[in-house]
Amino acid sequence: MRQHCLYILFTLLSLTALKANATTDNNTTSDNTQRKKVAVVLSGGGAKGTAHIGVLRVLEKAGIPVDIITGTSMGSIVGGLYSIGYNAAALDFLVTNINWKRVLSDNTSILNPNLAEREKEHTYIISRPLNRSNNRIKHSGGLIHGTNLASLFSRLTVGFHDSIDFNSLPIPFACVATDIITNTEYVFHSGKLSTAMRASMAIPGVFTPVRQDSMVLVDGGLRNNYPADVARAMGADIVIGVSVQGNPKTANDIMGTGDIISQIIDVNCLNKYEENWNATDIPIKVNVKGFSTASFTKTAIDSLIIRGEEAAMQHWDELVALRDSLGLDSDYAVNRAATAGEEPVPQSVYLNAIEFENVDSADQVFVSTKHSLNVNDSISSDQIEDIIMTLQSGLSYSNVGYSLMRNHDGYMLRITAGSKNLSAINLGVRFDTEEMVALQANLRYVLQTKTPLTLEFTGRLGKRIMAKADAVLTPVNFSKVSLSYIFRHNDINIYNNGDRAYNITYNQHTLNLMLMSIHIRNFSLDLGAKWDFYHYQDVLWGSDGNNNEIDNEHYYSYHLNMHYNSENAWFFTTRGSRFDAGYAYYTDNLVRRGDEPGFGVINAMWRTTFSLNSRLAVQPMIYGRVLIGRDIPMILQNTIGGSWFGHYVEQQMPFSGVNNIEFVENALIGCQVKAQQRIMDNNYIIASITAAQNAARFENLLDHGPDLGYQASYYYNSIFGPLGATVGYSERTSKPFIYVNLGFRF
Repeated sequence: MRQHCLYILFTLLSLTALKANATTDNNTTSDNTQRKKVAVVLSGGGAKGTAHIGVLRVLEKAGIPVDIITGTSMGSIVGGLYSIGYNAAALDFLVTNINWKRVLSDNTSILNPNLAEREKEHTYIISRPLNRSNNRIKHSGGLIHGTNLASLFSRLTVGFHDSIDFNSLPIPFACVATDIITNTEYVFHSGKLSTAMRASMAIPGVFTPVRQDSMVLVDGGLRNNYPADVARAMGADIVIGVSVQGNPKTANDIMGTGDIISQIIDVNCLNKYEENWNATDIPIKVNVKGFSTASFTKTAIDSLIIRGEEAAMQHWDELVALRDSLGLDSDYAVNRAATAGEEPVPQSVYLNAIEFENVDSADQVFVSTKHSLNVNDSISSDQIEDIIMTLQSGLSYSNVGYSLMRNHDGYMLRITAGSKNLSAINLGVRFDTEEMVALQANLRYVLQTKTPLTLEFTGRLGKRIMAKADAVLTPVNFSKVSLSYIFRHNDINIYNNGDRAYNITYNQHTLNLMLMSIHIRNFSLDLGAKWDFYHYQDVLWGSDGNNNEIDNEHYYSYHLNMHYNSENAWFFTTRGSRFDAGYAYYTDNLVRRGDEPGFGVINAMWRTTFSLNSRLAVQPMIYGRVLIGRDIPMILQNTIGGSWFGHYVEQQMPFSGVNNIEFVENALIGCQVKAQQRIMDNNYIIASITAAQNAARFENLLDHGPDLGYQASYYYNSIFGPLGATVGYSERTSKPFIYVNLGFRF
């Protein structure tokens, strides 16, 4: 929700800037005399290219008119958006508030991923669609399709989706891509603006190339990373250039794989660089030391924009002299001429035509019905995002995009899609000191049925083995129906006050019928029935154990669960809340448990996160689980231990300072306060304290004092998941522990 509000605020900011700066002619002075044309040239450089925004801010402050703008890679993105009316303030707001980690990935939906999709994103380190054509798997040509990036560009360039002459934009614009078929540069002077920007920054091997006619287009930096010659060819009399190219590396600077790749890119980007740089009237070189092409964190972007300002301010006298030479007054305000469109990002538009490209007719009907997509009706940008998400995650299309083009008194919406990926594979791996190594794989297959039917197969190898098969039917409405079979093999040590009491090995077979599953962005509601069968293979009792055998058992149960999650990150959260609640009723004959009523389970958890500053966050949490009934079977009793819910068994609740499983009484309520301090960009120190009360009956919870636990952790946030270690101590166990976790949790 916050991200959505940011986009609305950004839209208002950019529209205000347009109205304030609009005029009729960018190339005349106040006395209508013709003046020289000024071009701004922006180099490529990945995240380092956000420094261009700081330079543009200084140019606006100095009153320098921009008549032509050219760019490559990130320079094409900043330049393209600037050319259609975004000022420096609006661009600053955009790049510092966008979720770059999601945008620069193929994770479903930039703004509104549902809870199931978010969980997958933070379970698997490799996710690949498998599209079969003529019985051969087709590859995209890049690790990232760039669907989210293309969707972002479409959102930001609404009003400019037609194939247009870029000279007709409020500021004439051009950007450079590289055709790897002929190894030549290709200059975009016309076409679809978002496609041109996407092609110019398609890093080879990372992003899927853009195919246009007989060309395969990738990052323009390979042939012309600083296109001053393009600006001259467009009629520029004066060129102001911005380079974010780092200083040349020496042999001592190249120590690892990342340095080698960076050097290869830098060397290839030298084509034409020197001659273009020497042809620049005011060359502005930004100090980008300490930053890389992948420095897309908010802290790094803020610093780069400031460095861009500092570099431009070093040329302040030259900029003022240029303004004076153009015959402009000292109080001259930068003008904008909105000639090719009226609104860069309208939040809602009226549709008088709808087209689908490469989408099956049955899927067109499904999407139109599900999202109430109709001609002669209005549609918002958020509704379009939901449609894109349905086509991607629900119907498994790749490279889904859209165009909004002016059409008489409204807009025509064209939704385009690539191949339909009937299957996808996901792989995860993790290591911890309790289980050592664990692997998990997931295969997803979509059947070509009128109502979307998805089959999923998941397998886990490790100390805990799991195999799962799901069949999910997605009707037109937002409710799903699913049937799952799950096999679990668990080998678990059970502790009592810190001492190992016994080990239990068992197989669990589960059939889960989900009668209703409603997913709406951050919210889900599930209603279903389950059958569980527990087959106990081995129980090894400690010296204090009773050595009793455990009989196999089965249960039929009915479940109602509600989940809400608005947290901005799965692990290192800095804002948002999470709430989970559920009720379950267990029987052994569908109605009762033997001759007595069944037993019930109530569970709930609420937590929220407050950012005290840009690096420090505090997260209070309260949680509990209450068992209602007599003779609760051991396998379903309350357990605590570990740092997250469901660590070893489904009903396990976290407790600071307790690392293994401990059984507790039938009623438990706990509260935890966690403090998280970020160091540099991706390093975190985390401390937490937990207090919990448990008793045989709910009304006796306050008969004694709480158990207390404490722990501290260090973690590094990597693309493979959290990497780090935890130390802890609790009054319950009276023993310290150390736990190492490397990778996502599953």
